[in-house]
Amino acid sequence: MTEEQPRARRGRPGHDRAAVLAAAVALFIRKGYDATTIDDIAKSLGVTKSAVYHHVDSKEELLSAALAEALDELDATVAAATQADGPATERLHEAVRRSVEVLVAHQPAVTLLLRVHGNTATEVAALERRRRIDRALAGLVRDAVEERGLRGDLDPDVVSRLLFGMVNSLVEWYRPDGPVSGEQLAQALTALAFEGLDAR
Repeated sequence: MTEEQPRARRGRPGHDRAAVLAAAVALFIRKGYDATTIDDIAKSLGVTKSAVYHHVDSKEELLSAALAEALDELDATVAAATQADGPATERLHEAVRRSVEVLVAHQPAVTLLLRVHGNTATEVAALERRRRIDRALAGLVRDAVEERGLRGDLDPDVVSRLLFGMVNSLVEWYRPDGPVSGEQLAQALTALAFEGLDAR
């Protein structure tokens, strides 16, 4: 092959691994992982099953990639917040704001993460990573309470679950092409969580 000749591309034009993954995630969310087949994914893309297998070895590989997309971003967000300097309350604010940004940027993958039930080894591993993230966030809330940055009459674990439950609920209604930007959404949620609705 000369330098002028284009390098051969793998797979059918217009359908690379990212497209296969996006189609799989959409089907996993709509039909459920167990009910989705490689044939379903191929049909949604208008290709053959062999074209899908050209990019991945199995359906579970697609599940693993999607869950890793969400978990890697969330892990990085929590690690940055827990390891940073400064008051725990400020770091918690940043963790909440950044979690909203991650959800907006990776909404399909985060939606899938929130719907897995542990039916496969991949799902079990993902749920364990999610529990570690939840524990780290709860620890950040406890630190903020101990520093008197948050009120101390509420159980920190409950506060953490409510706070990040509110973030997670965004997957059910937020639409990136709607009138509210991801930045506006992050600002509104953090204001509501830490300042409340009282106008006084």
